[in-house]
Amino acid sequence: MRCEDLVEAVGQTPLVRLRLPAPDVQVYAKLEMHNLFAMKDRVAHQIILAARRSGELAPGAPIVESSSGTMALGVALVGASLGHEVHIVTDPRIDPITLAKIRSLGCTVHIVAAMSAQGWQSARLERVAELLAAMPDAFWPKQYSNPQNPAAYRALANELLSDLPHIDVLVGAVGSGGSLCGTSRALRESLPDLRVVGVDTTGSVLFGQPDRPGRLQSGLGNSLMPANLDHSLISEVHWLNDREAFTGARRLAREQKLFAGNTSGSVYRVLCHLARRERGQRIVGIFPDRGDRYVDTVYSDQYWRDNDLYALPDRGDPDEVPYPTPVSGWSYSVLTPARLAATA
Repeated sequence: MRCEDLVEAVGQTPLVRLRLPAPDVQVYAKLEMHNLFAMKDRVAHQIILAARRSGELAPGAPIVESSSGTMALGVALVGASLGHEVHIVTDPRIDPITLAKIRSLGCTVHIVAAMSAQGWQSARLERVAELLAAMPDAFWPKQYSNPQNPAAYRALANELLSDLPHIDVLVGAVGSGGSLCGTSRALRESLPDLRVVGVDTTGSVLFGQPDRPGRLQSGLGNSLMPANLDHSLISEVHWLNDREAFTGARRLAREQKLFAGNTSGSVYRVLCHLARRERGQRIVGIFPDRGDRYVDTVYSDQYWRDNDLYALPDRGDPDEVPYPTPVSGWSYSVLTPARLAATA
């Protein structure tokens, strides 16, 4: 595919069939890790270009965003390529590889020193507010509430439909709510019976669990409820603890030769479970990012020992629990409007 610049190169990622011991089930991985940096390249592309068209982002004006992972890379890529000064607000959990990439692109990084009352994300948002006050012409993408976030995934949905005219189940991790909700909303225009399975981490508030700011997974889960998460689109949710997610990533590399992060690892474990449970279905999972920034965490035995990961449960299959029962290991709940309303 020929592109005139890097911004034009975002998207058109491979869709690969996974080899699983379930001959009557087709399982595919949408390899969003094959974007220039990762899946959030799509979001940065959509938000920044829309803001430039509307005039909300003036030529050469600064961009300020809060991120500890791939959204930072996407904003750095698109913003810097288009001539904007980019400021990324993050926290000490950012991995050295991501930090080096952001700085190498010429962006300024602001690392908050400590959590606030609602964890790292709220501390980062407080710093964003300070920067916006000091730079009145700056643009804030607001990935967690900007409707252009889920809108970015209409392109992903169209790519899927071009390759697979029919899909029974879509599986994806949930952080800001943009990727899974945006993709499923667009797909259901053509596939009204599509089942959507969300993947979250234990200790995340997104699906009724008590918040645990010390969770180790990145790329999914949240301590705050993002406006872009539409629970009504999701049929089933799975929660995995840190050990189960990290093990999933290691299994994905060993079994499918895909070196990915813990988010893709969690999705892979759920895909394997659904392949055993379903019959005659076509299932697609969204794999967000590569594993290079997880070398010192997911793929480090010493990190596992230092953080007592071996002490956590590691279930071969999930337990079904009533929504929203607090869980400590791989569990799932079937979501219905009545259950969601009862816990709202």
